[in-house]
Amino acid sequence: MSDYSVEANGLTKYFGNFKAVDHVSLAVPTGSIYGVLGPNGAGKTTSLRMTLGIIDPDEGTSRIFGDHKPQSVRHRIGYLPEERGLYPGMKAREAIAFMGALRGLDWSEGRRRAATFMTELGLERVIDEKIRKMSKGMAQMVQLIGSIVHAPDLIVLDEPFSGLDPVNQERLEMLVKRERDRGATILFSTHVMAHAERLCDRIAIIARSQRRFEGTVDEARALLPMQVRYTPRIDDDSGGAGAATFLPPGAERRGDAWHFPIDDAAVEPLLARITASGHGVAGLSIVRPALHDAFVHIVRQVDADFAADARSDAIEEAAA
Repeated sequence: MSDYSVEANGLTKYFGNFKAVDHVSLAVPTGSIYGVLGPNGAGKTTSLRMTLGIIDPDEGTSRIFGDHKPQSVRHRIGYLPEERGLYPGMKAREAIAFMGALRGLDWSEGRRRAATFMTELGLERVIDEKIRKMSKGMAQMVQLIGSIVHAPDLIVLDEPFSGLDPVNQERLEMLVKRERDRGATILFSTHVMAHAERLCDRIAIIARSQRRFEGTVDEARALLPMQVRYTPRIDDDSGGAGAATFLPPGAERRGDAWHFPIDDAAVEPLLARITASGHGVAGLSIVRPALHDAFVHIVRQVDADFAADARSDAIEEAAA
């Protein structure tokens, strides 16, 4: 078995003169949960569709299970597209079995698995409900089950959490973890960082059509310094100048506490200075920024660079 279930190299796609995806590369380790993150319109959906062979790239290549023709291994893939769609007159059980049959699953086995999945996810009361009578979230869960009922080796989910209430989001997270534990590789896109932070082994961040980061969640969070909140137990100076003498430059006092960023290597020296100062500790927290913070940092930097380039181009055009 290959180390990577999905390999995409230099994928590029134009729609007219607009470059929707600009040389995006992905390598999804077999048996992992891999998140493609980015703002709305960043190019996530187009990248996934090129990877799956649904649309052809203008440049670049993709391989799934080592095959350059994704359609030849489609029976091993489960795909939930961004656009949801089920036959409204079908009952949930039949809709799931139908989607499984499209991937070669026996009809009766598909109906049996449908009932099992829905019962395990707490949806047993709508097993024989017609799609048209279901809420949007319930129908989406049915389509999700239909995309994995044939036990695919690769599951690709495009914005799977969109439109789901918190209960169904939790059910989906549980299902994703269970499918990973079964041995499947999960590739999903999202712009909601909390799901990626809880689920993903690795992530790629796409902004303005390009991949701007690839690595683990911890590696993304480590792009920003940790944040310290320190409250001295004893403060000899009413203005707090005593504490300021051994805290890093730029430390800001808010009420009784001091706030400042700190790099990993500076933590132990800081603790030594606090201990030696005699000011004591009434409160101390050192917190790593969340994935959300790292994501916003990356995207804002990309936007700032884009704006700077645009200003530079405008000045050059005006001078020409």
